[in-house]
Amino acid sequence: MAKVVKSFEHGAWVKVMRETHQDEIFRQPLIKTLEQHFQAKVVVFFTSFNREDGMIRDVDAEMLESILSAEPASGKILLIINSPGGLGLAAERIVNTCRAYSSNQFEVLVPHMAKSAATMICFGAMKIHMSKTAELGPVDPQVNFLGSENKEDKEDKEIWISAEEYIRSYDSLIKSASGGKTKRLEPFIQQLERFDARFVEHLRSLQMLSEDIAIRLLGSGMMKGKSAQKIRKAIDVFLSQARTRSHGRMINSTEAMSCGLNIQLLDLGSPVWHNVWELYMRGSWVVNQRCGKIIETSKTAVRT
Repeated sequence: MAKVVKSFEHGAWVKVMRETHQDEIFRQPLIKTLEQHFQAKVVVFFTSFNREDGMIRDVDAEMLESILSAEPASGKILLIINSPGGLGLAAERIVNTCRAYSSNQFEVLVPHMAKSAATMICFGAMKIHMSKTAELGPVDPQVNFLGSENKEDKEDKEIWISAEEYIRSYDSLIKSASGGKTKRLEPFIQQLERFDARFVEHLRSLQMLSEDIAIRLLGSGMMKGKSAQKIRKAIDVFLSQARTRSHGRMINSTEAMSCGLNIQLLDLGSPVWHNVWELYMRGSWVVNQRCGKIIETSKTAVRT
């Protein structure tokens, strides 16, 4: 009986269950292959697009450092990142960790989407590897707002809107109410009652913080030597909601190159891209079905 059980544990059933639940043993060989191709320590950082615990936070920098301190890299670190984003300060800390453990030989690879704070992490790299179908995104801060996205909604619900859009609405109402061109102020006053001036100032601070982080990361990395003004002008499409109209808008490799980012295109027909895409498909299933995040190497896997 013992022999039968042992055989059962190492047989087809276990293989099927591991494949069904996307065990890390199926991703680790892919990571090893990519390490050989890029001649780098490869770290995978995937977060969920449909779970609240998928937001990039400060604790992610700590988890990343825990792995890198146990598996020190001898040189270049390649972070494969797929995430909708999170906190800008957390992105800054993740970049600082990756730079420190790679002696500033830090690069990123985007298999599908690196949006918002994930794009900020890309700004901190010396090179961004991506395909023609991969996406970066705007880094303008977002705010949780109680409202409705369409007229058919009978009740207000929590939605995410651009901080710039919120401030622009406030400034427009103030200008209309104080411009002296209208005799009736009541409609404007009623609308302004929904705004908190202190919150508006907080959003202005968040805007400046987001812009400062983006410019500092680029100025100390792939755009080193350029002035803050030139960097700001070059990456305006990433910073201004008025340019992209939506925080989820795609910024592809061509547009990123035109901004002066150091983009290395991956051939969609190449074996390395096939490995990247398989790794992405396996990893994204895990963070959308079993957990909010994974940070993995060819030896270690951490899920939260």
